Amino acid sequence: MRIGEMGAQLGSVIASVMFVYTIFRQYLPPQFRYYVDKYRHKLVKLFYPYIQIIFDENTNEFRRRSEVYSAIQSYLSTKSSTNARRLKAHDVKDSKSVVLAIDDHEEVTDEFQGIKVSWVLVKRETRQTSFSFYPQSDEKQHYKLTFHRRHRNVVTGAYLAHVIKEGKAITVGNRQRKLNVNNPSQNWYTYRGTMWSHVVFEHPATFETLALHPKKKEEIVNDLIKFSKGKEYYAKIGKAWKRGYLLYGPPGTGKSTMIAAMSNLMNYDVYDLELTTVKDNTELRKLLIDTPSKSIIVIEDIDCSLDLTGQRKKKKEKDEEDNEEKDPVKKKMEKEESQPSKVTLSGLLNFIDGIWSACGGERLIVFTTNYVDKLDPALIRRGRMDKHIELSYCCYEAFKVLARNYLDLESHELFETIERLLGETNMTPADVAENLMPNSVTEEADSCLKNLIEAIETAKEEARKKAEEEEASKKAEEEAKLKAEKEEEEKEKEKEQSAKDKVKCNGTSAKEGDVK
Repeated sequence: MRIGEMGAQLGSVIASVMFVYTIFRQYLPPQFRYYVDKYRHKLVKLFYPYIQIIFDENTNEFRRRSEVYSAIQSYLSTKSSTNARRLKAHDVKDSKSVVLAIDDHEEVTDEFQGIKVSWVLVKRETRQTSFSFYPQSDEKQHYKLTFHRRHRNVVTGAYLAHVIKEGKAITVGNRQRKLNVNNPSQNWYTYRGTMWSHVVFEHPATFETLALHPKKKEEIVNDLIKFSKGKEYYAKIGKAWKRGYLLYGPPGTGKSTMIAAMSNLMNYDVYDLELTTVKDNTELRKLLIDTPSKSIIVIEDIDCSLDLTGQRKKKKEKDEEDNEEKDPVKKKMEKEESQPSKVTLSGLLNFIDGIWSACGGERLIVFTTNYVDKLDPALIRRGRMDKHIELSYCCYEAFKVLARNYLDLESHELFETIERLLGETNMTPADVAENLMPNSVTEEADSCLKNLIEAIETAKEEARKKAEEEEASKKAEEEAKLKAEKEEEEKEKEKEQSAKDKVKCNGTSAKEGDVK
């Protein structure tokens, strides 16, 4: 028989099988189909010695990506560059390097302890005939792992654990840190809505460039590293794996820069929580649950974020005439948006160290404030804000860090003068840095240092004048107080004298009456 005839017959057989299968699927009752499929799978098992495991991209939770899927994707990225022919590229970190991943339906082989397995990325389209306000993705992906059944115990045990562990490590090394901010709750449940929006976090601040005393830097760095390695310790003492930091000090002392340095040191994402957009304590808990481990939750200027004492002042309503002119629907929307947050002090305390705070683990919670005395003592006590860090005015050691950063100077003849002036004057690191930054390409270090000395002397003179004005004002207040007290004493004396004269006058009149 010729090859052409054999091909024609084979095609005819395949077409016949497909026709029969289509009729079978369409007209056979479901009960019969169930039994046919059941025994068909048993028959296939007798001749097909391989096992397949499917790893879906999404978990059962709505629009939440599986961590196992992400770990497998990262793990296979190291294998695909050498084995696969069709690849997809993803940029990471500073966008100067790329990570290669296998393309759809491309197979990659892997070997573990002498066992060979194969991975395939499968993408399938879902057809939705019903209309929905919240349509799901039209494409679904999963990884399919295939291996011989005699290696079942090794693959499902040691091999998968190895893949997930290595994949997570690769993900941490390649991932871009993100700066997140919470969205208003009305946007959470819209199509593709999320609780947090993010941008790539590329702040260059480090503890080496931070204008702070070296001893204080070392103390903070050691505390952070100890925390990152303390999972077993926190479990042993029965505490949630989190730590609170309170950063306080005058404006311009580097509180926000400190947070960026923490993120760069720990390789944590930053979640900037804006309390004024959170409607109530329930939403606050939901935001906490949605933050993963290895994150820094930041509330900046917490003394200004909300009135957390429970004594809220009622806002004045707008003029009735203006309200009447507005469209009713628009007026209702504006009213809902302008409603004040109902987050309470109790809700915030539970957010920090309540039962819900243990969800996720390995988190830093950072508060910043310019006026620590305004905060409720319960909010910043030890155990909630475990470490209080005061960021004060620029000292000489901090100035040397800034001089090295901005001017590449380790020493200079003007340093001694600057050290003396900084000891006599309060100037923030931000002001010092601004004066050290060259105004042009040709400006030299000497000119910048002289500008700084002039600025410090000006600040010193202004501080002296302000102190003299305050002293004069205080003296005038004291003199006015003494004068008022003296006048009050004179009035009292006059009253007493008037009373005595009146009594004396009454006594004289009585005697004259007796004589008569």
